[in-house]
Amino acid sequence: MKKVQGSLLLLLTTILWGLAFTAQSTAADSIGSLTFNFSRCLLAAAFLFAVLVIRNGTLRIRKKQTPVFSRNRLLLGGILCGITLFLGMYLQQAGIAAYPTEAAASGRAGFLTATYVIMIPVAERISGKKFRLPVILAVVGCISGMYLLCMSGGFEGIYLGDILELGCAVGFTCYILVVDRFTDVDGLSLSCLQFIICGIICGIGMLIFEKPDPYSLLKAWLPIAYAGLVSSGIGYTLQILGQKNAEPAVASVIMSLESVFAAIFGCFILGESLSAREIIGCALVFASVLSAQIPDLLARNQKK
Repeated sequence: MKKVQGSLLLLLTTILWGLAFTAQSTAADSIGSLTFNFSRCLLAAAFLFAVLVIRNGTLRIRKKQTPVFSRNRLLLGGILCGITLFLGMYLQQAGIAAYPTEAAASGRAGFLTATYVIMIPVAERISGKKFRLPVILAVVGCISGMYLLCMSGGFEGIYLGDILELGCAVGFTCYILVVDRFTDVDGLSLSCLQFIICGIICGIGMLIFEKPDPYSLLKAWLPIAYAGLVSSGIGYTLQILGQKNAEPAVASVIMSLESVFAAIFGCFILGESLSAREIIGCALVFASVLSAQIPDLLARNQKK
């Protein structure tokens, strides 16, 4: 029963994240990428801090002090996660903003971002593990799908947003691999701290490269609120709770559905549309993302 509950929480998380692409596309018309992510991280950090206060019951120092080693691990993890999260989030938002009006920004960004699910096992194989046939087929299928999705007009058909979204996938790959190194620290504290670090970096960049004004922020308040409170704050919390009970391989498959929901919401809310060629490309990318999880599923079954 707990596994079913965990899977349902992850599915809800995926829906929330898929809808976030629509919010990000809307916000890109009003404010800069750094301003949006700064506001988003500020709200997410405030929300998670409130959750931590409620969970702990008090802000006073506990009688049992946290070991210095644990605090140092938490700080190091928060800094590294915050930096890599910034790379993924900034490149994702900058890519969405870079798409021309005729492109289906939410759908394309969702599917290209999802390629991190393939990049992770590839990175693990490069670090010493052997390549398995499903991973090789997933890479080939993903490249083929991206060709259909992004190169309908040859190399001239590649948007700057496509390149930035692939860079975003690399950033999220690094982020997930870093998070995997700090599973021994408190998840909520780590998530809160990473948003603080990411927000600080975005804030510095915002003051240097962008000129935010109150009118633009008010105009984009709803996308900012959704991305900060719902997608980041609630979404990351549900992810942590869901992954405690769901099978790791199953969790990866469920979360890869983010790209599908991004395309669906982009179609119904923003009126975006994909050509038949682009739909086939999306299908290939999605199938490749799923097939990349086969080795973990097989390994899990063999252990059982």
